[in-house]
Amino acid sequence: MMRVTSNMFPDSLANQFNRIGIRLQQLQAQAASGQRIRLPEDDPSAMRRVLDLQAEARTIGQYQENIARLQERSTATYDVMQAVKRISDRAGEIATMADDTRSPQELRIFAAEVTQLIEQAAQLMNSKHQGDHLFGGTITDQPPFVVSKNATGQVTGVAYQGNQVVPEVEIAEGVTLTVNVPGVNPTGTGAQGFVSDSRTGADFFAHLISLQDNLLAGDTAAINGVDLPTLQNDEQQIISQMATTGAMQARMEAALSVAATRDASIENLISTQADADLADVVVRLNQTQVAYQAALQSGARMLNLSLLDYLR
Repeated sequence: MMRVTSNMFPDSLANQFNRIGIRLQQLQAQAASGQRIRLPEDDPSAMRRVLDLQAEARTIGQYQENIARLQERSTATYDVMQAVKRISDRAGEIATMADDTRSPQELRIFAAEVTQLIEQAAQLMNSKHQGDHLFGGTITDQPPFVVSKNATGQVTGVAYQGNQVVPEVEIAEGVTLTVNVPGVNPTGTGAQGFVSDSRTGADFFAHLISLQDNLLAGDTAAINGVDLPTLQNDEQQIISQMATTGAMQARMEAALSVAATRDASIENLISTQADADLADVVVRLNQTQVAYQAALQSGARMLNLSLLDYLR
């Protein structure tokens, strides 16, 4: 037979008050914060799910940042491409106009304009975005194109000092993308060069220099028979690269939309696991407060009764 000591009832009552008080504090915290889980011990399995979901949300957030940076660089690249395309258009117009009806003076004026076009194109191809050169591959800390001129001011060469390497960035699990475009690629493999590529025969600067020299020499046959077709081929290369960049931009928009949808879905899942049902919390809070008050009153009566019994 278990012996009942005089302090067992007060101890039991104190433990009961403590449990109800803890529960009351938990419900009050849930009502105030709107969060069902604040500590791992509140619901260990749900807390684990929330932590996993939060880690996934951070990963998706990084993908969104990656895509945003790629979009900025792609937009800057496309703007340069458009400007180079306008130079290509003007060079083609000059090559078309330089026929046998033009005087040597007119041809020299055209040649001077082509010289300016070459320098302008080189300046554009040396454009930067956030401090990095756009068309030098992974060599971003120096201008990729260097113009050489003779004593009379004509361009004699445009050297490329970049490379053909294009870094890729992860935009989703196992999915990488690059928006980098090397200015030149003579290797026959990898990303196509924008103004020069051995696979297509494009060599925009070399062909502009040829047009400049043939204009100065008054060789209209070479201009129409050689320069015009090669410049037209260069323009096709430029248009093709612009189309590729445009397709990349559309792909990034789609990837960003998918990431945003996933992010919203994860937020909803986290909310389902962690957020408190305020209506339910308020009902349980009221019930617990009632239980706490009842326990206080019951405990007071029992303690008073025990004291009177003792006095008798």
